[in-house]
Amino acid sequence: MSDQTASTSDAVASRSAGRRRRGWGAFFRDLLVIVLIALVVSFVVKTFVVRSFYIPSASMENTLMIKDRILVDELTPKFGQYSRGDVVVFRDPGGWLPPSPSEQRSPIVEGADWVLSLFGLSAPDSDDHLIKRVIGTAGDHVVCCNALGQTTVNGVPLDESYVRLAPGATAPEPVPYDITVPDGSLWVLGDNRNSSRDSRFNQDQPGQGFVPVDNVVGRAFLITWPFTRFGMIDFHHEVFAGVPAPAAK
Repeated sequence: MSDQTASTSDAVASRSAGRRRRGWGAFFRDLLVIVLIALVVSFVVKTFVVRSFYIPSASMENTLMIKDRILVDELTPKFGQYSRGDVVVFRDPGGWLPPSPSEQRSPIVEGADWVLSLFGLSAPDSDDHLIKRVIGTAGDHVVCCNALGQTTVNGVPLDESYVRLAPGATAPEPVPYDITVPDGSLWVLGDNRNSSRDSRFNQDQPGQGFVPVDNVVGRAFLITWPFTRFGMIDFHHEVFAGVPAPAAK
């Protein structure tokens, strides 16, 4: 082989290696851009559109089970109103949740949890929120209970088919109350009525058991995990169809 031929082969090999290096460099650059865009989109979606939560307690059984993962619509509090029957996630109005000890975790675990939360794969603040069903909205007169053990709203008894009852029971154990929901607030109860520390049990708190709408993160609408329970959350609006608007003040 002549020196010229060898020189030409070396030049071709050098150019080929350069192209491979540039190819790998472009690949990693594009991958980094895609990851950054995904993080930004996930952050925007989580902040303004939907959030993921997990269910830490049995208070909403059988509608929601312990360790279910759900999606919560964050647009409703910004552009709409809540209706009776909606299932809502809200921040503790004050005194509803017992103090929780801070868990010591390594910076690596904290960082991984933070990244996963951006994609909606982790919900590290679920234990700081509550989830219940809206029974009364502003102006509603809510009473427990009539002779059949039913809750009434504006004088109409509710046939709450979604409420979990104890074996052999025809109604939940009554917790008497007679309230009118103030403006900008909600009255909420758990579907597992005998195992839910909801509005009924917080009337001695500063908020008197009412949940300020400003505390509501959004309306839960979809179970995403486990896959065997994947599906929309039923708001049972038909239960409240016969309830009239609250009386004018």
